[in-house]
Amino acid sequence: MEEKPSAGIRPHLDKLTLGVTRILETSPGVSDVTLVEKEPADRHAIISWEQKNSCILPEDLKNFYLMTDGFQMTWSVKIDDTPMPLGSMVINSISKLSQLGGSSMYTVPNAPSLADLEDDTDEEGNEDKPEKPHFDSRSLIFELDPCNGNGKVCLVYKHTKPVVSSDTEIWFLDRALYWHFLTKTFMAYYRLLITHLGLPQWQYAFTSYGVSPQAKQWFNMYKPITINTTLLSEEADSFVNKLDPSKVFKSKNKTPVMKKKQPSQPTSVQKSNTSMPSTKTSSLAGNSSRK
Repeated sequence: MEEKPSAGIRPHLDKLTLGVTRILETSPGVSDVTLVEKEPADRHAIISWEQKNSCILPEDLKNFYLMTDGFQMTWSVKIDDTPMPLGSMVINSISKLSQLGGSSMYTVPNAPSLADLEDDTDEEGNEDKPEKPHFDSRSLIFELDPCNGNGKVCLVYKHTKPVVSSDTEIWFLDRALYWHFLTKTFMAYYRLLITHLGLPQWQYAFTSYGVSPQAKQWFNMYKPITINTTLLSEEADSFVNKLDPSKVFKSKNKTPVMKKKQPSQPTSVQKSNTSMPSTKTSSLAGNSSRK
C-alpha cells in the first residue's frame, strides 16, 4: 500500500522509483508497499551542509535532494497471513548525512576512534582495485544508508589535501569494517538500490564473500532487476546439497574378505574321510557288475 504523495511530487514518482512500486505490488506474497513522501530539501540547507563540512555535494546527489529530501520505501511479505518487513530502500536526508570517522564515539579521554583502525601497510598495490577510503583525515566519509545494521553505504571524498576534491565515490562498509567499492556516482548507486528491490543484505553481493544463505533464498524468490540476477541465482544453488549418482554409485574395488580356516581335524578322522569315497566307489562298481 503506497502513501498518497502530494501533487508536487506525483508527476516525478514513477521516474523516481523507476516503476518498481508496481512490480512489487504485483509480486506474489508482497504486501504493504510503502513509499514515504518527502518534500524537496531547501537549497539553503544544502549550502549550509556544504559550508559546515567544507566540501561540495556532487551534482547528481544535490539534484536528488532538490527533488526529495531523502528516500524511503519499504515492503513486506505475508507469512501465515502476517506481514513481515523484508525490503527497505533508504537514502538519508540532508540533515542525516552525517560524517563517519575521526571523532571518538566516547567522551572518555584517549578513547579509540575509527581512525585508530588505519594501517599504513594496508595500501593497495594492485592497479585494478581502487584505493580504499581512510578513516583519518585523508578521506571524508558520510553515511547515505544505515542498511538496517548490516553495514553502511557511504559517500566518500577520498582526496582531502590540500583541498577537498569534488570527486566522490560510493562505498560499502561492512560490519567487520572492511571497505567494498560500489559505484563511481550517486545515481549509479541509486539505480542499484532500486533494481535490487531493497532486499536484505543486497550490498554483500558486491563483496568477495557474497550474501548469506538466508538472503540468497529471498534473492531467488524475488529476483533483483539487475545484470547480476543470473549470477546470483546460480550461486544460490552452490550451498544446496547435490548428489551425483555417477559418483555415489560408482563401483569400487572391494577388498577381498579372508575366509576363516576350519579348525584342523585329527589325522585319523581325515584318513577315514578320505577312505569313504573309495568305499563308495567300490560298492557302486559292485552294484553295476551285478546288474
